[in-house]
Amino acid sequence: MANTPHGGVLKDLYIRDAPKQAELRKEIESLPSLVLTDRQLCDLELILNGGFSPLEGFLTQKDYDSVVENMRLSNGLLWPMPITLDVSKAEVDELQIQANRRIVLIDSRDYEPLAILTVADVYQPDKAKEATNVFGANDLAHPAVQYLHNTAKDYYVGGSLEAIQPPAHYDYVANRFSPSELRAHFKKLQWTRVVAFQTRNPMHRAHRELTVRAARQRKAHLLIHPVVGLTKPGDIDHYTRVRVYKALMPKYPNGMAELSLLPLAMRMGGPREAVWHALIRKNHGVTHFIVGRDHAGPGKNSQGVDFYGPYDAQELVRKYKDEIGIEMVPFQMVTYCPDTDEYMPADEVPENTKTLNISGTELRRRLKTGLNIPEWFSYPEVVKVLRQSHPPRNKQGFTIFFTGLHASGKNSIARALQVSLNQEGSRSVSLLMGENVRAELSSELGFSKRDRDINIARQAFVAGELTRAGAAAIVAPIAPYDEARKNARKQIEKYGGFYLVHVATPLEECEKRDRDGVYERARKGEVKEFTGIDDPYEAPQDADLVIDLTKDSVSQAVHEIVLLLEKDGYLGSR
Repeated sequence: MANTPHGGVLKDLYIRDAPKQAELRKEIESLPSLVLTDRQLCDLELILNGGFSPLEGFLTQKDYDSVVENMRLSNGLLWPMPITLDVSKAEVDELQIQANRRIVLIDSRDYEPLAILTVADVYQPDKAKEATNVFGANDLAHPAVQYLHNTAKDYYVGGSLEAIQPPAHYDYVANRFSPSELRAHFKKLQWTRVVAFQTRNPMHRAHRELTVRAARQRKAHLLIHPVVGLTKPGDIDHYTRVRVYKALMPKYPNGMAELSLLPLAMRMGGPREAVWHALIRKNHGVTHFIVGRDHAGPGKNSQGVDFYGPYDAQELVRKYKDEIGIEMVPFQMVTYCPDTDEYMPADEVPENTKTLNISGTELRRRLKTGLNIPEWFSYPEVVKVLRQSHPPRNKQGFTIFFTGLHASGKNSIARALQVSLNQEGSRSVSLLMGENVRAELSSELGFSKRDRDINIARQAFVAGELTRAGAAAIVAPIAPYDEARKNARKQIEKYGGFYLVHVATPLEECEKRDRDGVYERARKGEVKEFTGIDDPYEAPQDADLVIDLTKDSVSQAVHEIVLLLEKDGYLGSR
C-alpha cells in the first residue's frame, strides 16, 4: 500500500470481511441513528475512503483543540482543518450521545446507513476561537464563519468510524476515484510524476495553457481534480462544471491528463485550506500540486479588505512541503497576445505588447445577454455547455410576485398580465392565485402568521421550480409579512428573475371594491385575522414596482410590468 503524507500506510475504513460486515449490519438494527448534513456527508466520505488520512473519525476535543491552535493533531501530525460532527442539544439528549455510545450515520438523500460512530466525547467548541484561528477572523462575511455561527450546531461529537458502505453517487460515476483507486490508476498508466490542478470554476483556454505549462516544466502528467462537494455560495453548479471539464479534456495531448472528481466540502479557508488540499492530493497519489494566487480565498471581509494576502497560501504550503511530501507549483498567470495568437506567462510578456482578457463579470454578462465569446478565450465546446446551463435572459424564467390587500386589484392585474405574456408567447406562463393555492396547496392552513408564512413558502417553492424550468410564474397572494416576501425572493432569485409588485391601492378603496363584503364582516368581528382590519399588513420597502389602481388602470399596470421585463432582457430578442 502507498504511503500517506505522514509516512503511514494509506487505507480506507471499509470492512471487507463478510462475517464482520454482516455483524455490523445486524447491529445497526438496534442502534440510534443520526441523519447527516451535506457537509457532514462530504467529510464522512473522505474520512472513510482515506482522502482525509490519517483521520479515522471525527475529531475528539483533544485533537480539535490541537488542530485549532497548532494545525496539528494531538499526536503531532500536520492537519490544518477541524473535521467535526456537529449536533444539537436536542440530538444529544434524544440519542443519549455519550462516551462509548454507538450511533449509525445515515445518508440524508436515501436514508441508507453509511457508518457506525463509536463516540469518544461530546463537547462544546469555542466557535469564536475556531473562526479566528482557522479562518483568520471572527467575521460573518467569511462563508465558513457564517456557517459556523448560523448553521453548524452547538455540540461536536468525536469518535472513530466503522464503514458500512460508501455514499451512493449517480452522476459522473466513471470520473469518481477514491484515493486507492486513483493511485492504482496512476500505477496502471505508469505515471510517476503527477501535477494536480484544483478548481471550483469552469476552465477555459488560459487554464488549459497554464496546466500544460506546469506539467511540461515538471516533466509530469496532469490530474484535473475539481471539487464537486460544497464550494463557495454562488458558484456554478458542479453538473455544468463537470460537463465543461469533459469538453476540455480532448484539448490536452493524448495520454497527458486525467479527470477525477473530489467530493470535498470546501471552507474557503485560504492558507490553512491550501495545506489541507495538498495533504488530500498527496493521499490521492499526486506528487505536485498547483496552488493559486489567493488559493481558496473567500474574497473581502466586512471592511472591504481581502481576508488573505495573495501569496499567503503558497507560502504556507511551501513551509510544510517536506512534511506533506508534495511539491508546490505556483499558479502562473497567463494572458492572451492577439498579435501572435498565443498565451504567455503574464510576467514574460514584452513591454508594449497588446494583450486581451475577459473577466469573470464580463463572461457572465456575455452569457446573460447572448453576446459572442471569442475562441481565443474559450473553446466552442466549452461555451456551448455554458450557454446550455446559462441561457440569455430572454430564455430564462422569472416570477412576478404581487402583494397587496384583499380587493386591491392585484388579481385583475395578474390575470391581465397572464394574457399579455401568453400573447407574447416566448415561454410558458403559470398563474398562482391566492384562493386557488389555498384550496390546492394549503387547505389545512389557517390565517395565523405561521400559517401565512408556510403558505407563502409553498408558493415560492412552486414559483421557483417554474422559474428554474424557464417558465413565467405569476403569484398573487396577499403576502402581508416582509420576512416571508424576502424569503420568497431569496428562494426564487437562485433560478431566474424575481419582481415584487406592490399593489398599493388604499384600504378605503379596497373596501369599496369588495363585492363579497368580507371587509364589512371583518369589521363586525364575524371574520377573524383579516389583513388590514385585525391583522397587520407590512407594506414593502423593496418593491420593484408600486401600483395604485386609484391612479392607474389595469392596462397601464401590465404595461409597466412588461417594460420592466423588457428593460432587463426577459422579453424581446436581445
